[in-house]
Amino acid sequence: MGYQIFVFTSFLVSFIVQHGNCHRAHVDESFVQRKGTHFVLNGKPYYVNGFNAYWLMIMASDPSTKSNVTSAFEQASKHGLNLGRSFAFNEGDFRPLQTSPGSYNENVFKGLDFVISEARKFGVKLILGFVNNWKALGGRSKYVQWAREKGEKVINEDDFFTHPVVKQYYKNHIKTVLTRKNTINGLLYKDDPTIFSWELINEPRINETGKSIQNWVSEMASYVKSIDSNHLLEIGLEGLYGESKQKLNPYSLLIGTDFISNNRIPEIDFSTIHVYHEYWLQSPNQSAAIEKWIEGHIEDSNKILQKPIIVAEFGKSSKSPGYSIKARDDYYKEIYSIIYASATRGGSCAGAMFWQLLTQGMDSYGDGFEVILENSPSIGEIIKQQSTKMSNIKL
Repeated sequence: MGYQIFVFTSFLVSFIVQHGNCHRAHVDESFVQRKGTHFVLNGKPYYVNGFNAYWLMIMASDPSTKSNVTSAFEQASKHGLNLGRSFAFNEGDFRPLQTSPGSYNENVFKGLDFVISEARKFGVKLILGFVNNWKALGGRSKYVQWAREKGEKVINEDDFFTHPVVKQYYKNHIKTVLTRKNTINGLLYKDDPTIFSWELINEPRINETGKSIQNWVSEMASYVKSIDSNHLLEIGLEGLYGESKQKLNPYSLLIGTDFISNNRIPEIDFSTIHVYHEYWLQSPNQSAAIEKWIEGHIEDSNKILQKPIIVAEFGKSSKSPGYSIKARDDYYKEIYSIIYASATRGGSCAGAMFWQLLTQGMDSYGDGFEVILENSPSIGEIIKQQSTKMSNIKL
């Protein structure tokens, strides 16, 4: 949802660089694995409390802004956050990673090297995505544009999921990322336990009710696993159902994905949902709708998928009607309470990741959902409490 909410108008901004003492966390060298409906690390159940920060590679690729990355991980670690979600792609106009099919900006790639290295120092693992469904930072429409410029017959951006040339461009990007050798720690990305999981695409949608996305996920998931058998893999879904459970969708729209069938693909290790009911649905009782949405997906993950689930995006926008700091704090408490209840019952929900973490001086990146922990003591305390509770769960 983060990329639907706003459109970037300018990245040419000045940043106030904040310096402070480094808060180093314990570094664990093991890969997180899946055992049934739970994540495990070193043979023990592993729960998460996390954040989204899509901007990490962008900031890290410029010496004048890379300290924002260190600051973000430092703040995250101080609040017990152990998982961050960001992107290993940018085909857009500002600091692009991939400038054309197979051509990469090495300085930007070194920025991603730095992100992974800093995450490790502060004990934060990463979910890294390969492409965006939306046009922000390039997205699948840029892949289709590249194919059209090469003379391929493509109709629209939905051809991203079906056209063989476009799919090969995407596979080539996957291989480049997985086999990248980090210039800081010397590890290939596919061998780095700092990475929690790969994500195929942020919030996939297509204007059809057919099997294009199902077939695409199956093909791409198999391809990822053929190169990297160490890491977990997820799709990037919002959690929308297909026709079989249409009545459970938060708004009446078929967009070519299905939470059940997509996540049943064997190579997909866990499911994700996003929670943005303020935008999806007008309801006199948003709280009940949110609880039903999350708990319904947990139940499906428990009984049908038999895989873990993470609430990969949620937030409360300061631009929404009736917003207050208390309303935001209460919203976080509600989401966290549902997740903790599932986890303590032995359920499949392993944690949540709020949208989005910023640091001081990044005002132009704000979209209403931003959390700047240095400036937000009340939400910081709620986040820290959830981190502690999740880390202390014993099954």
